[in-house]
Amino acid sequence: MSFSDLFDSGFKKRNEDHFAAIVRVAMNDGVISADEKAFLDRLATNLDISEQDYKIILKDYQSHPINPPVEYDKRLERLYDLVRMVHVDQIKGDPEHKLLNKIGVGLGFHAVNVKYIVDKALTLVNNGVDLDTFIHEIKHMNQ
Repeated sequence: MSFSDLFDSGFKKRNEDHFAAIVRVAMNDGVISADEKAFLDRLATNLDISEQDYKIILKDYQSHPINPPVEYDKRLERLYDLVRMVHVDQIKGDPEHKLLNKIGVGLGFHAVNVKYIVDKALTLVNNGVDLDTFIHEIKHMNQ
């Protein structure tokens, strides 16, 4: 096995675990809404999750560990990517906030602060900021 094969399999596994964690968050209330399903479909494509793996994960999402990034910057990177996907998909209003709040908690943001963080994240993405600006602004929003 070559070094690139190891990297590719690790990258694929991380994407699958990340996707499964988001499925778990979506299933938190026992139902995947139509908006959540549409988002999961697009997310699977963006994370290069095969149709077969998608079905397996949906059926057995609890077998994948939830591993939110330990590093705050990595959590912000994932939040940035997810908020951009939701923004591009034009999921607006209450469904957008509800979905992102659930995902934010799943990423490891504290439930007390997640609404504030998501609102700020949506504003920043709507304003077209890059990742570095996004991270800087979120980190310094309480200062």
